[in-house]
Amino acid sequence: MLMTFDEVTKKIANGDLLHIAGTEGLIKKLPKGSWIGGSTEYFMARDGGKITDDLLSVIELPYREFKIKSYDEKTIQDITVDAFDNGFSIAIIPFDSTVHKVYAEKAAEFDGMFIKNITGWISGFNLSKSGQTPIAVNGLTGETYYEKAAVLHVAVPDDKTVTIGVINIFTQDENSPVIEFIEEGFSVKNCLINGKETVFADYIEQNKLDTKLPFVGDYSGNGVNISCKSIENGVVYTYAPVFSGIKYRIAKPISDYAGEFNRQLGKFEDAAAVFSCNCILNFLYGELEGKTLKAFAGPITFGEIAYQLVNQTLVYVSVV
Repeated sequence: MLMTFDEVTKKIANGDLLHIAGTEGLIKKLPKGSWIGGSTEYFMARDGGKITDDLLSVIELPYREFKIKSYDEKTIQDITVDAFDNGFSIAIIPFDSTVHKVYAEKAAEFDGMFIKNITGWISGFNLSKSGQTPIAVNGLTGETYYEKAAVLHVAVPDDKTVTIGVINIFTQDENSPVIEFIEEGFSVKNCLINGKETVFADYIEQNKLDTKLPFVGDYSGNGVNISCKSIENGVVYTYAPVFSGIKYRIAKPISDYAGEFNRQLGKFEDAAAVFSCNCILNFLYGELEGKTLKAFAGPITFGEIAYQLVNQTLVYVSVV
């Protein structure tokens, strides 16, 4: 739900447990309380996608047992250790921070990562404005982080079950060649195209590939998107790291991005999500400003967390 600064301040004073998203300026001015926050000016609201710098997105969490912790690149692996056995954790990680890169590249190796319910998002800024810095905030202490993650760990009652869902409209195009990467990370120069070493940027240009389409990795039958950020001086920069040993293909083309996205969302109208976030690329490419997203509300992000970092998806948490 989108609220004014004064409305949010009252909810904090009331002792409500909150997840808050908004501009760097507004988030940093909020009083201390039981909340975590992160920066963005893009939102999913009940009446449509919005860009705003004077409202805050608030998700109220009806749970009593919780803890709020911060992690840097050296301690982020402890996120699973601190998570409740029956509950979920919402991590907010500043975009392009060291902890962002470490989490993206190493999260799958954290002890218990796919046993504990870890979700969250990468905080960002308005792409049309300069001078903004992605942040995460620990509301209990009032600390603002540029190089740390703020994480809310929540316990749910024993008779409840937590599910993390991922809505991904993309699948591998079977007509695409198999793409494999020799080096891991957020930048790619050379890759293997059907086993032949190739400059990836040249391959994209020569084949006139649509960089709005991610390349999709096959992770034991699950498709994980890697989205293109930019191509500069023969290097392809991505929003999530590529990994060696994974077979990728370009995503199957979608003629109506917004239509397909909303069609997929319609399958989950009964999800009863207690938390959700959506990728900035879905917002931009799907032209979602002003378009209702049915069952989901929350921040538009620079990356989503469903255990590990994912791109061009909508991530949600259900408690049933």
